[in-house]
Amino acid sequence: MDFTELEAVEGLRWPWNAWPSSRSDAASLVVPLSVICTPLMPLTDLPLLPYEPLSCSGCSAVLNPYARVDYRSALWICSFCHRKNPFPRSYAGIADHNLPAELFPTHSTVEYLLPYKNTNPSGFLHNSFSSSPSFASLTSSISSASVTIPSPAVAQAPGPAFVFVVDVCSAEEELRALKNEILHVVANLPENAMVGLVSFGSMVWVHDLGYAECSRVMLFCGDRELSSMKIQELLGACHFLSQQPIASHSLQKQGFLRPVSECEFNFSTAIEELHNMSDTIPEHHPLRATGAAISTSIALLEGYSPTSGGRVMVFTSGMATIGPGMVAEIDHSKAIRTQRDIVNGNTSLYVKACNFYQKLSQRLLDKSLVLDLFACSLDQVGAAEMRFPIETSGGLLILTESFESEQFKRCLRQIFKHVGFDHFDMNFDATINLVTTNGVKICGALGPCMSLKTKNRLVSEKEIGQGGTSSWKMSTLTNKTSLAFIFQVGDNQPNNEPGPVFFVQFKTRYRHGNGSIRLRVTTAARRWASGARHLDINAGFDQEAAATIMARLAVSRAEDYHARDVIRWLDKMLIRFTAKFGDYVPEDPSSFRLPSGFSLYPQFMYYLRRSQFIDIFNYTPDETAFFRLALNMQGVTGTLIMIQPTLLPMPVLLDISSVSPDVILLFDSYFHVVIHYGSKIAQWRKKLGFDNDQSHETLRKLLEVVEMDAEELIEGRIPVPKLIKCDQHSSQARFLLAKLNPSVTQKTRLADGSEVIFTDDVSLQAFLEHLQSLAVQG
Repeated sequence: MDFTELEAVEGLRWPWNAWPSSRSDAASLVVPLSVICTPLMPLTDLPLLPYEPLSCSGCSAVLNPYARVDYRSALWICSFCHRKNPFPRSYAGIADHNLPAELFPTHSTVEYLLPYKNTNPSGFLHNSFSSSPSFASLTSSISSASVTIPSPAVAQAPGPAFVFVVDVCSAEEELRALKNEILHVVANLPENAMVGLVSFGSMVWVHDLGYAECSRVMLFCGDRELSSMKIQELLGACHFLSQQPIASHSLQKQGFLRPVSECEFNFSTAIEELHNMSDTIPEHHPLRATGAAISTSIALLEGYSPTSGGRVMVFTSGMATIGPGMVAEIDHSKAIRTQRDIVNGNTSLYVKACNFYQKLSQRLLDKSLVLDLFACSLDQVGAAEMRFPIETSGGLLILTESFESEQFKRCLRQIFKHVGFDHFDMNFDATINLVTTNGVKICGALGPCMSLKTKNRLVSEKEIGQGGTSSWKMSTLTNKTSLAFIFQVGDNQPNNEPGPVFFVQFKTRYRHGNGSIRLRVTTAARRWASGARHLDINAGFDQEAAATIMARLAVSRAEDYHARDVIRWLDKMLIRFTAKFGDYVPEDPSSFRLPSGFSLYPQFMYYLRRSQFIDIFNYTPDETAFFRLALNMQGVTGTLIMIQPTLLPMPVLLDISSVSPDVILLFDSYFHVVIHYGSKIAQWRKKLGFDNDQSHETLRKLLEVVEMDAEELIEGRIPVPKLIKCDQHSSQARFLLAKLNPSVTQKTRLADGSEVIFTDDVSLQAFLEHLQSLAVQG
């Protein structure tokens, strides 16, 4: 079974593509019943339907290809709850030879372009597309081969809002590089995009972009925690838009958030006037009111753009040392918290900062706002404390060494990538709702979302991640954002066996980058594996998706347990898994075999338990937060690269034996792309200059191809990987060596010229042998 082909149709990956119908059988699978969903994955042949969907009056499931249709009675029977629903008059022409797109067998996923209304919670104005076209008016353009539907005009509305929050304690050269990048971004914004500027040091400056006579700012004390209402009152907002939709005359009342077409000159002037304003004294950190600046920026968007969504983009080069959210004292002698401090609970500032930012996360979700953090510093800035609101809002956490780095510049420009000429590849104000067959209950979700606490009969009492709900909110979604949903089956009573299949429907409502409101509906069907069909469980196992689910579960446990305990849990789960699905003679490790579809799973677990997501030794809390947040947003392909990096150009073993003096290796760990030159290659290139010698054209082309392949890996990826070029035995070769299987160490017998890894870690082979000996013990 090709699981990637299924994903290209549904946007889903299932660790188990056939489910047992009893809870005890499901528990014995070890890897939970789950789905990795990429809600907005670009799909082939995705119809866009300019009318509202038909929903079941019983369970609210949307009409889909699995529904049974009674053409004579003009009824459809819901595949989830089996309730009969009448078709409206607009479907009068429906017949088995004249189907709407949502009933085509090949369209398990469709997208609806919803009409705008005056009461739309997203705040858009009423437009000419006030009533939905009927199915009957569209049947002439629908065929079984393709669906071509005219797109209605999109109402003119304010574009997304961006508040740039700039740390003026940054060094002058760093600040200069940052200002240039922000100006470059703003110059390429659509004219209807809203922009604001907040700068901060020990104080917080909110810049008035609507006042042209001179520079004017509203000043806030950085050491105080003001309520959102108080900040809005001081800014003159006072929710004056809360009683009416956003309109151009209302926006004229303030100057702190303006359309870029009206304030580009003032914004540029304000940015240019920012200079280093650090009021530090020797042996002390600068006074940074990062938390107050973020809270003020959120209040700005809450007041002036209460329903249109937006991003608070924080650019900082140091830790918060004053006011709400502070993570360190200003005295150099009092260091910022470490991993050990957090584990031992010696972090009063850490706890206070986390509580402060958790409060902000609810404010962000209420108004569909996103928090992004660009931390460009060699030291920590407090990203670990900010992780929760960043992740739940779907924001980005970027750690680089400098605002002058190519990595930072590429990342910022990638975020603001245009689609066409009029909008970004950004989607806001998303909610996802699940409907399941009776007997399938929802435990929760793992990823960049927040529970809406909408409990119903589909929700399990067992909560995992963001649980206790069948609906989740996301301030933003990209076409790569993935969520992991965990399920539980109920024990079926005698004489109440389930049918041959079960269904799960994913309904994702969001605001598209062009301003339109859309609803994507994916309806998936999978088989129950009971009785004679029990072998379907093995045939439908997706070991790559299973590794992704276990990685998210392990990261979730790592928030509450020590790393050693998480590794023990992973080992315990792996032993149970291999004991169940392995073929062996009891007490005989040499007889152990795993089916071909399961053979890579133990290898994935070996690299996961050694990864920076679990083994946090030698990583700062900020780095750990960065790695874990990135993993929780990625789909199967990206997660596997993070867990088990790849060696290219030709796939070779991720093993120390692959390192050789006459070999160039291209290593991709998702966060780093390393071009590793063998010692002979490095000598030819550096000392002998063969790469510039026409008589060694083959070597020159080889070097060029490797660099082109590295650029191809980096292109379009967020966070942008750091590109490292290193020679064998150089210091930066550690980025490669740390991830290789240590099949040859200082403790093994060495062959002449073999590369060695100095480590106490066990090799993959030793790990698998030990696993087999434990699995066969029953």
